[in-house]
Amino acid sequence: MTEDCVFCKIIRRELPSYSVFEDENYVAFLDIRPMNPGHTLVVPKKHDRWVWDVTQPGQYFETTTKIAKALQKTMQTDWVAADVAGMGVAHAHIHLVPRYPQDGHGEFINGRNVKKIPSEQMKMIAQTIRNGLLPTVSG
Repeated sequence: MTEDCVFCKIIRRELPSYSVFEDENYVAFLDIRPMNPGHTLVVPKKHDRWVWDVTQPGQYFETTTKIAKALQKTMQTDWVAADVAGMGVAHAHIHLVPRYPQDGHGEFINGRNVKKIPSEQMKMIAQTIRNGLLPTVSG
């Protein structure tokens, strides 16, 4: 972890976040500049600059897939875009953005169509996604 990295500060709980998931290696939280409701960042706890530097990429992408599947279910869309550009914050991260017809983005997500979502709604969205990640009991 680095002192000045905003994601490291979130991981250390020095900055607040709308947490969606956490285990020993990864965290996921809602983007504070969401392209759509449910826009989630999946971040390794270890500070690596690039996604390609993550020690266990298979585990990272398994975690990302689990969160993407929860987004499909809870945000009620089959289309979840993934962005691994590595820009903005110099800490490996993957954007997962639920997509919808006429969501204003066209074919590709860009940073020009940020949605304004009130804090209380962000809290509810994060809780909904967390609930979608819980294992279901069949019987």
